[in-house]
Amino acid sequence: MRLLHIYGGNLYGGVERLLASLQEWAPLAPDLDQRFALCYQGRLARELSAHGASVHALGEVHASRPWQVLGARRQLRRWIEHNQIQAAICHSWWPYAVFAPAARRAGIPVGLWVHETTTGRGWLERWAGRRRPDFLLTWGTGMAAALHRLFPQPAAEILGPPVPIPPPLSTAARAAARAQQGAASGDVVLLQASRFEPWKGHGLLIEALAQLRDLPSWQLWVAGGAQRPHEAAYGRALRTRAAQLGLQERIHWLGERTDVSRLMQAADIFCQPNTEPEPYGVVFLEALAAGLPVVATAPGGATEIITPACGYLTAPEPAAVAGALRACITNPGERRRLAAAGPDRARELSDPARQMRRYQSLVLEGTR
Repeated sequence: MRLLHIYGGNLYGGVERLLASLQEWAPLAPDLDQRFALCYQGRLARELSAHGASVHALGEVHASRPWQVLGARRQLRRWIEHNQIQAAICHSWWPYAVFAPAARRAGIPVGLWVHETTTGRGWLERWAGRRRPDFLLTWGTGMAAALHRLFPQPAAEILGPPVPIPPPLSTAARAAARAQQGAASGDVVLLQASRFEPWKGHGLLIEALAQLRDLPSWQLWVAGGAQRPHEAAYGRALRTRAAQLGLQERIHWLGERTDVSRLMQAADIFCQPNTEPEPYGVVFLEALAAGLPVVATAPGGATEIITPACGYLTAPEPAAVAGALRACITNPGERRRLAAAGPDRARELSDPARQMRRYQSLVLEGTR
């Protein structure tokens, strides 16, 4: 089946990582011939192309400009017909609202893969919800239950991302990666890797770490860069707050990285204490796959991933996060216990061969 994925592509986070992974592991779903249509030609487009994908440029489209929407729909419909696309998946509400009508006019089934928390109240959800998709995918049970309020039929199928267990770094390579960021052999390195959105909990983590200043041997690596103006302002505010708390020498701002897997294997603890529920959290699976203990907050998608065997789930409060981090930082045996269970948990939830087989099956069944 010739399948088209439709998405914006202007940012880079968990959804983009998923799309890149679907192309990377495409040989495990041999009955799907994947194509991609993106509005923006950024990092996602480059990664897809590097994995051999065909990427069609839709051009920038703004929902507030109806002539752009109509023009993009006409262009996409012609492209679908010319390339004999047989089915499409729109990723998230905006691509579904804007582009699903064009795919339907081309006479192909259209699926929706929802990656955000669903409330049924947002204007994008209401716009997209005017017509149900032919098949519906989402990440976890909580998201599927919420989608039922908007789309009683079809039932949302739960499909996690393919996340491999990375080959381990050698002792020398790990030491080199740590030394590049100024970490000594005895330091305990904490890592957060996420977009610069306030709800991702950078500020909460900084407040929690202020309660751990008495511990001498930890440092925090923050991987991720500002992708929009409000994220740049947020980053500046975080640095100011860290300086006010006397943490500026212990926090290393690494910027946008393409080697997060390597950073995870060089770190000792992964922490992302969201202040609002995470829809799912691919990064938690990647951290577990790399053998990192995970400290996260509940509720949200982390509750479907993190168990007491591989990490801590805390309330989204500085004292609670600080308590879990203190337990990990001061107890190497506890870190080893949690780290040992991480890869098995990642395999259970996201083994690439199993997930790609299920992905292929759900698409083929949903388009019959």
